[in-house]
Amino acid sequence: MLGDSDKEFLDAYIYCALWSSTDDDGIYLDGGNADLPPETLDAMKADCKAFLDLADELLDLEYSQAGHDFWLTRNGHGAGFWDGDWPEHGDKLTEISKGFGEANLYIGDDGLIYQFQG
Repeated sequence: MLGDSDKEFLDAYIYCALWSSTDDDGIYLDGGNADLPPETLDAMKADCKAFLDLADELLDLEYSQAGHDFWLTRNGHGAGFWDGDWPEHGDKLTEISKGFGEANLYIGDDGLIYQFQG
């Protein structure tokens, strides 16, 4: 079971993942049909839990922003932990995020959204 702060982190992570990802036609995945199968949710939960296990004490209770920045930073977007909003721990949070490698979303043949690492 997720605690409130863990759920806030995960929800922000998922929202950002969908908001920043597109299908093969360039349409963003946050368009309202975000069907995530259990395996995608499980992978996202596992990554978020592992990140929080390493970085929780560095987050200053900013779980929603941190979930968003974890997705952006691990995937090399133009914003994230390193861009100045985390002046005290941004470098360390960036290092931790980069250790997870990139994660990408795609729509499977069944119309559901899956995550792959790499």
